[in-house]
Amino acid sequence: MGKRVLVVDDDPDVRLFNTTVLEENGYEPLEAENGEDGLQMIRAEQPDLVILDVLMPRQSGIRLYRKLKTHAELKNVKVLIVSGITQKAFLRSQQALTEFGGTPVPEPEFYLEKPVEADVLADHIKKAIG
Repeated sequence: MGKRVLVVDDDPDVRLFNTTVLEENGYEPLEAENGEDGLQMIRAEQPDLVILDVLMPRQSGIRLYRKLKTHAELKNVKVLIVSGITQKAFLRSQQALTEFGGTPVPEPEFYLEKPVEADVLADHIKKAIG
């Protein structure tokens, strides 16, 4: 297998879709069903890319993205957000957290709104990590 990609999503159907796309394109998929487990897997497995949902129980993708982009050891982890909320709403949430004393974070380099077609997802993965 090729590069490793962690899929962090609470919906098992979405995880299955994403991991299938990954496998069909030569990537090694890893899975986590919430942000808490995702952070542990990122630290343990050091994936080449994280495909991240935003709305999840036990630490949202909003908070996980913020942790990744403000932690010195994790800030270079590539993230592709795939979410049912708009990018504009995601950016507003990040801005609100910053206004309440948080560290500013960069906008996501890669953001897709659900539902996502398999070829579009594959193209974004390739743009992110080759």
